[in-house]
Amino acid sequence: MRTVLITGATSGIGLSIANLLHDNGFKVYGTSRTPGNNQKNFQFEILELDITSDGSIQKCIDTLLTKTKTIDALINNAGIGICGSAEETSMEQAYKQVETNFWGAVKMTRAVLPVMRGQKGGNIITIGSLAGLIPVPFQSYYAASKHALEGFFKTLRIEIKSFNIKISIVEPGFFKTNLHNTFEYASSSIADYDKIRDNALRVFTMSIEHGETPERIAGVILKILNSKNPRFRYKIGENTKLAPILNFLSYRLLEYGIRKKFSL
Repeated sequence: MRTVLITGATSGIGLSIANLLHDNGFKVYGTSRTPGNNQKNFQFEILELDITSDGSIQKCIDTLLTKTKTIDALINNAGIGICGSAEETSMEQAYKQVETNFWGAVKMTRAVLPVMRGQKGGNIITIGSLAGLIPVPFQSYYAASKHALEGFFKTLRIEIKSFNIKISIVEPGFFKTNLHNTFEYASSSIADYDKIRDNALRVFTMSIEHGETPERIAGVILKILNSKNPRFRYKIGENTKLAPILNFLSYRLLEYGIRKKFSL
């Protein structure tokens, strides 16, 4: 039985992944910053983890290794979102965004790499975003964190390929989760941005509410784990194939399309 560690597994995409993998015979360990008394609500065990804390990460891995001899897969899913213009967002919020989405995934990856090298294999799968390939208005720091994941894991895949550790990144478009309800908003408000900010965030919210359910993403994760030679990138959902192509071929056309979509 393969062991999988999934960060942020108590809701949304992470929960869908955890449930599907559990149902397909994986030994699943999920994580949450506050497991509390919620364990009875899940089919899998929940470990305490704050991905922004080095001590919490080490404690989580140490605890996991008392329960299993191997870590066959890490799925970096935990993350946050901060909405607002770059100018309105405080630097404290900007640092928090990148610390969680980028450095959290990097630190978790570094924590499992010695184990995977020792066992001569494993999968590291990171939930990126379409925002890691194209600009997303009024989520500049979120997009920056997802772009950073692209560069890091693309390079890491080459560095550790000889150890039989497989690296993939999954890039969903808009999916129906609670993401927009948990987003933090910029600490200040500048009137000049009000109209275009409100338009963009309204379109963003509607796109999530009318998106597909995250079970499709979970299915892709299962496919990757069952593949002998998984690809680096898996784009899932509406516009995830066309938009990156436009980004490469004609940034002006991409920019026009994004401004039109978000009513800017």
